[in-house]
Formats: sequence, C-alpha cells, structure tokens
Amino acid sequence: MEKDTGYFKEKEKAFTPILAIEEASRCLLCYDAPCTNACPAGTDPAKFIRSLRFRNFKGAVSTIRENNILGGICARVCPTDKYCEGACSLCGIDRPIEIGKIQRFLTDYEQAIGFKCLETAEATKDKVAIIGSGPSGLSAAAKLSAEGYKVTVFESRKQLGGWFTYGIPENKLPMKVVENEIQYVKDLGVEFVLDCKVGKDITPAGLKKDGFAAILLATGMHKGRDIDIKGNDLKGVINGIDFLAEAKTSGGNIKVGNKVVVIGGGDVAVDCASTAKLLEAEDVKIVYRRTMEKMPADREELAYLQQLNIPVFTGLKPAEVIGEYGKVTQFKAVGMFDDSKLILDADMVIFAIGQQPDESVVPADVNEKGMFKTCDYMTSVDGVFASGDIVDGDKTVVYAVKEGKEAAESIINYLEDKKEGVK
Repeated sequence: MEKDTGYFKEKEKAFTPILAIEEASRCLLCYDAPCTNACPAGTDPAKFIRSLRFRNFKGAVSTIRENNILGGICARVCPTDKYCEGACSLCGIDRPIEIGKIQRFLTDYEQAIGFKCLETAEATKDKVAIIGSGPSGLSAAAKLSAEGYKVTVFESRKQLGGWFTYGIPENKLPMKVVENEIQYVKDLGVEFVLDCKVGKDITPAGLKKDGFAAILLATGMHKGRDIDIKGNDLKGVINGIDFLAEAKTSGGNIKVGNKVVVIGGGDVAVDCASTAKLLEAEDVKIVYRRTMEKMPADREELAYLQQLNIPVFTGLKPAEVIGEYGKVTQFKAVGMFDDSKLILDADMVIFAIGQQPDESVVPADVNEKGMFKTCDYMTSVDGVFASGDIVDGDKTVVYAVKEGKEAAESIINYLEDKKEGVK
C-alpha cells in the first residue's frame, strides 16, 4: 500500500485545455523555429504548438509521437530550459512558451481519449536484440519496429523502464506514465523479456546464434559509485541509486531515517534528498564538495529544495561516517578549500556521487572511464552497437532518446549494407 505523502503528487500542475490553448496562442509562429532546432530528440514543438493553437489536438499529438515515442515522459523530465524553452524567441522579451507543460497536456489528452496515432508495422525484416529498456533502448526499439524489424528487448530487472522505473522519483514521473509509454512500444509489436541478464542468461554470441542480426547495448548507468571512507559499511549507509530504486518500486514503503544526510550535488543527490523529505524524514541535509554555483543539479530542482526546507552545505568533502553498535550516528566532513569541519547527526547517509555502468561481459573496446568506444554507434564487435549513457556518460533522458533513434538508423544502414554485400 502506498504511503499518502507528497511523494505521489506531481510537482507541476497540469494545464487545462483552455490554459493549454491560451499558452499556445502566445507563440510567435517563428519561421525556422528555434525551439524545434533545439530539441535533441527531433520533436517539432513549433508544429504541435501550431496545431494546438488551432484546436487540432490529434494532429498535435501525432507530431509528438511520430518524433518521440516517449513524449509523455520527456514532457515531465526534460530540462526544457536548456533546450526548447531556452531557445524560445520570447526569451528576453517575455517568459518563454511553456512547451513542456503543453507537451504533457497533449500526451495526457491522448491517454484520456485512448487515441493511438502510430500503427504496428508488419515484422518482415531481420531480428534485432536490444539489451536494456531505458530511454535509449525503448526509443531504438520503437523506430526499428516501425521499420518492420523483429525487435526483442531484454531487461535484466523484474520491471521494464530502466531509469524511468528505478531512478526518477514518483512525484516527477508517475509509474502510470511510464507504463503507458511502454505499452505504446509494445503495441508497435516489440517483444520484451524480463529478468534476463547479459553474461548470465544471454550473451551477444548466443543471441547471434539465435538469429539476431544485430544487437544494441543500451543498459545505462545504474551502478552507484562507492567512496572509500571509514564507516561506509555501517547500517544506515546506502547508495543513492539503490535508495531511489527501492523508494519507487516499493510504492514508497521504504524505511527512511529521521536525520538524513545526502552526499553529492547532482540531480540524483537532489532527488534523494527530496524523496527522503517527502517520505517524512524529519531533517534532511545535503553536503557538496564544491560551491553552489558549480552544482550540476538542475536549477529548478535546487529551488525545489528550498521549498522543502532542505539546506545545502558546500565546500565540504566526506571524511568519516561515525557510528555506534554498527549503526550510523553522525557524518563528518572537512573543508575542500580550508581547514573547516562539519559534524552532522544522522541515522541515514546517502551517497549520490555519480554513476557508472555495470561491468560488461561484451568483449568490446572501452575508454578510460569504462564507456564503450563506438563508430556510428557500432562497437569494436561487428554487429554489436551501443547507445545512451554507456557511450557518453550520464546525459538527459531526451538525449538518450536521440541516441536511441540514431543508433536504430545505424543498425538499419548496417543490415541493409549486409544484404547488398557492402563491407
């Protein structure tokens, strides 16, 4: 049973139809619209805003889905201020068009009326395996399936969605939205296999023997980085990735400390802190090693911390986790730029200091950070491709969608060239 907390209430209020149309009517209808040019996923905000402005709701929805199968998710989690809204011609004159909220309204409308604009293509072409059901994998699967390929997605966990399911908090991305988007991909003819881990249950070589002509690795980065300090093995110390995953998949039924200290300055750290607070931790604090200006977390998310009364201590690095009888009692940090010290009472310490890919069993070339080296998304192994965070590191969801689409194109070109005998 879900806890009745703010964790399950979406932060952003949705547009009503009237408000959505009014917002669309503010659009300047720019020639060569900068908002469209700024979208990594290739969505066309100018086109769907124009359609909405003239009450063509279904046309607007179709524009979104034809370019981004995960349009409902991206509407909620994309940092629009860095992309489409940040490029809006109204910037500097007036507030930019709230493109993210318009896109959310349209995809919610689509679900409400049961409208489906994409049709299932007959699967007559090669079999393609995709390992990972996060944004990059789902995006690639949708595009390949739409082109007539027989696509199977293999997921190592018991639930689909990757970072959507195991990383992004419920108040930012409700599971019902994730499930709706995945169902859209299923409806295109994509098959899914759960609880199937590469290296244990399947291998690229085995998949090729089973008739898969190409393989895409899109496993993301779901392994939190460890930190070697005294006391990191005490009860109450948890990795941020694990904390977010347990909170979401358990329906908020996770034991949260009363005094929680979160270490880190990125979006994961902020999500951990806000999640702990919304799940009724009494006191939550963040400790970050650099200055507030250098915190990589989204600025709106940092503002949200203030609303939740979560302070951020900067210029401090972890020194020790202090405990009694095997349990956390305090957290100690020391200054990065001076000899200052900070000791905080704590019964839970969450480390959110970065992510890394799981150890891969694929014998392909990687760089010094453990990311796959690729050329046009193909790894050093023929027929094995890679996209998303395991290639470029931790990026935005919309960027992963972009890479999934591009990787699918590369796979299509590869398979077509093979048919034609091109080496």
